[in-house]
Amino acid sequence: MPIKIDQNREHPIGVFDSGLGGLTVVRELMRELPFEDVVYFGDTARVPYGTKSKEAIVKFSKENVAILLRHKVKMVVVACNTSSSFALPILRESFSLPIIGVIKPGAKKAVEITRNKRIGIIATSATVNSREYAKEIHRLDPTIKVTAQACPLFVPLVEEGWTDRQVTLTIAEEYLKNMKQFKIDTLILGCTHYPLLKAALKKVVGKDVLLIDSAKEIARDVKQLLEYTKKNRLTNKKPKHTFLVSDEPKHFHLLAQKFLGTAIKHVERCDHV
Repeated sequence: MPIKIDQNREHPIGVFDSGLGGLTVVRELMRELPFEDVVYFGDTARVPYGTKSKEAIVKFSKENVAILLRHKVKMVVVACNTSSSFALPILRESFSLPIIGVIKPGAKKAVEITRNKRIGIIATSATVNSREYAKEIHRLDPTIKVTAQACPLFVPLVEEGWTDRQVTLTIAEEYLKNMKQFKIDTLILGCTHYPLLKAALKKVVGKDVLLIDSAKEIARDVKQLLEYTKKNRLTNKKPKHTFLVSDEPKHFHLLAQKFLGTAIKHVERCDHV
């Protein structure tokens, strides 16, 4: 049976990810919804998710939602593409509050802006193997040609803060060489960690290739959902943001301030049980 949750417009928006990457979603939520409280949980003890089994990803995702519910969130944003690929339907069946993922917003935007109908997707191995992005793109436009590449080294590079190192550029060149041969004009960044590598990715694919950042798209979807819901769950008070991790708060705290571009007072370690 789904867990019944009471929702209040003053309650925060919950966001979870496997680690730091979901902060790209938080950053866009802060811009799009400056008065909303956000509770963020990064499962840093178990990052990355992209190499895990479907069963593990679903289990982790349900546990992450349970942590957010301790903070009485009014909705949950699944910032992790891997969790969105495998766990979203199960989460919606298990919990009775709005839960949205990053796949559909990113795919929709890519379909809207591609000019030559050749779209590339870079993501974790699990997300690529799920084919959820390709399925959604072809649902919207069956004539579009899609190519996908797993980039498993990108997440640890971002988690380490190595977003502007030469080694990162070298790895990006290796991963993206097939994208250039395929002549894509649109590239979906199918992991919330990847927008932090935009500079390196742009150098590799060239300025004419449009990069789709799902974080921006999902922030707009959240705003729309809160604005048009019958109970109008938007709020307009001074926001208070909470940051939780499952391991090593100090490292997260240091990098999170860099990624968000704002000071964070406190990061709390939070166990799943």
